[in-house]
This record gives sequence, structure tokens and C-alpha cells, in this order.
Amino acid sequence: MAKPIGGGSKRPPLGKALAAKITRALTAGSRMVCADNTGAKELELIAVKGIKGVLNRYPSAGVGDMIIVSVKKGKPEIKKQVVIAVIIRQKKCFTRANGAKIRFEDNAAVIIGEDGLPKGTEIKGPVAREAVDKWSKIGTISSIVV
Repeated sequence: MAKPIGGGSKRPPLGKALAAKITRALTAGSRMVCADNTGAKELELIAVKGIKGVLNRYPSAGVGDMIIVSVKKGKPEIKKQVVIAVIIRQKKCFTRANGAKIRFEDNAAVIIGEDGLPKGTEIKGPVAREAVDKWSKIGTISSIVV
């Protein structure tokens, strides 16, 4: 059997498709709370995975998107590091497939590894069902799924 040209993909998984119409509310430079127990307190969005981009348009992300963030506040060993995260809450409302509009009190994300598994062992606060549908391992460590 012949091998396919170009080999395998080295990109991390971007999760499953969603039925909800997620409003992309967080742009590059947005600050959010880190909702897990990895030691980070505040994250700043740098880039969004899977966004090709248009000239002069800020990359934007919504609930369930994989993003690249910089740790701005937290423990000294994790501070100033660039890590991968998934958005689990956003202030801007988004519409579910059944027509319900959902919004949260704050913007929050969870730090994950290159393989898509969360680095922390628990998540503080509620998690959007869309993020759990896309990233099933986040649902196992979350206490409340809305």
C-alpha cells in the first residue's frame, strides 16, 4: 500500500462540530478568568486555533473554541507562559439550537495540553454545554454543566 503524500497532521484536535450558533465575542487581547486549578488566575487571548484570518480583522473566539493564551496573573512558575486553552464561558449571549439564549457572568477558559486533555483536575463555576459537547474530558472534571 502506498503512503499518502504529506504524511499525518501535526495539529492538535479542534474538537467536534456544534449545532448551536455561537457568537464569537472574545477578540485578541481579551482577558479572561482561568477556571481550573492549574495555578493561573488571568489569561489574555493571543490567537484562535483554526482561524485563517482576513487583513485588519481581529481573530475572535466563542464558547468551545481552542485558543492560544498568555498567563498574566497566577503562580510564578506558570506566569508569563504561552499555553493552549478552551473557552468555557462568555458574557456575550449565544443562541442554542432550540432557540434559548445563554449568557454567563464572566469570560472563562480552561488550560489544556497539546493532546486536548485538561491540565487541571477541577473546574470552578459552571461550564457551557457546548464546550462539554466539543471537549468531553472537560465535562468529566466540571461540577456544573449549564
